[in-house]
Amino acid sequence: MEISQLYPTISLCVYGFFSNLRPSEPFLTAFLMGPDKNLTETEVVNEIYPIWTYSYLVLLFPVFLATDYLCYKPVLILQATSFVVTYAILLKAQGVMAMQLLEFFFGLATATDVAYYAYIYSVVEPAQYQRVTGYCRSITLLGSAAGSLAGQILVSVGQVALLYLCVITLVSSVLAFIAPWFLPMPSKSLFFHLNSGAKERVKSGHLDGQKHLDKAEDTERVPLKMNDVVMVTKTSDDSSNSLVDVLRILWKDFLQCYSCPTLLAWSVWWALATCGYFQVINYAQALWEKVLPSQEFEIYNGYVETVSTLLGASAAFGVGFVKISWAVWGELSLCIFSVVMAVAMYVMDTVRNIWVCYISYIVFRATYMLLITIATYQIAVNLSMQRYALVFGVNTFIALLLQTLLTLVVVDTAGLGLDVFTQFLVYAGYFTVIAVVFFLAGLYKLVSKRCSKTDGETNIKDSDSLSRDSPPISEQLPQIPDT
Repeated sequence: MEISQLYPTISLCVYGFFSNLRPSEPFLTAFLMGPDKNLTETEVVNEIYPIWTYSYLVLLFPVFLATDYLCYKPVLILQATSFVVTYAILLKAQGVMAMQLLEFFFGLATATDVAYYAYIYSVVEPAQYQRVTGYCRSITLLGSAAGSLAGQILVSVGQVALLYLCVITLVSSVLAFIAPWFLPMPSKSLFFHLNSGAKERVKSGHLDGQKHLDKAEDTERVPLKMNDVVMVTKTSDDSSNSLVDVLRILWKDFLQCYSCPTLLAWSVWWALATCGYFQVINYAQALWEKVLPSQEFEIYNGYVETVSTLLGASAAFGVGFVKISWAVWGELSLCIFSVVMAVAMYVMDTVRNIWVCYISYIVFRATYMLLITIATYQIAVNLSMQRYALVFGVNTFIALLLQTLLTLVVVDTAGLGLDVFTQFLVYAGYFTVIAVVFFLAGLYKLVSKRCSKTDGETNIKDSDSLSRDSPPISEQLPQIPDT
């Protein structure tokens, strides 16, 4: 990797580490419901936490467009600012409305996460995409695990008050805020700011079409189509695509991408499972607080988050070495693992033992991280960078839309406003429904393949029979008399 590419990669990794180093994160619910904030369970679970879901959904698409139009760096700075504001409010403000504002800014920070990975693709060569993506993902997981572990050690060993964990998290966010300012401003764009030649290429379709997407049926892992990535250096001749042009390009790509059955199947699971995953990690601490109140007993949320993160990362890393025909067994595998996630939620809800809850959560989170990695591999095959970002953005948007509906109906006081135990029973049922859907899809796929194979063998036999019964070709031709 060249020095010009190494510098922004290191800077982005520094930013990713400190922005995810949050010792207070595993103890957020305990802090809000403790003496520092003195909020009730209903206020935290049913009135405050849902704001993150709503703000994330509303901001995702505008931020997606703004990230490309502003060339990434300004949006990274906005994300860093949002983290600082979030934890400053957490530290200083009081009351339900203040915490709802906190959740809005955290939703903004989450929505702008697209800029973190999009930036690096704009400053490194396509050949380095896989490597730098691995660096960035690894460092964020390392930061998250280190923050959780540090928080738990400070609480359990050092008897540090939860308020000081919030101080450390704020300091870490301030350190992260410094890094994006030193990043070079990218000179490339995916959709906006293309020169006329690139614009025509994008409008006419930068992939070879459906045949590339259909290859995903039989391809396990194929590198991205690096030569199809349209990221053009700005020059004085460049013109910008209008918003209408960009939306037209996105709509055309959307229709072509989701016409591929394999990509559609993995995307459906992505959206459904991510919706449930967000709900579980959002409200798991509230359930643990009910099972074992932090004001009466010592809690170990930090260790649980650390172990689940590291185990999930290990599972995600190890899946790359597993040789399975996902094109054949993908739907049934999703069914089996969805059952595992449903059982984990059901056990967490019904047994109500804190250690069982912790283990169930670890199993649930590690399973999700394993499957989302497989889904990433399967969706990314033969997609150019534009379509890669589009498909993942659409999947996340659908997940958030579903989560918003689920939150409105199940969690929000405007809906049913269920208690946290009943909520997790609903989530167990939700993952059971996902398992049933993919069991039926996998069964249909296997039956269809078997039927098509049988039909193919029948056609071959008929062809052989016809060739045996027919006279030689020379006898079928009219005889030309000798002259």
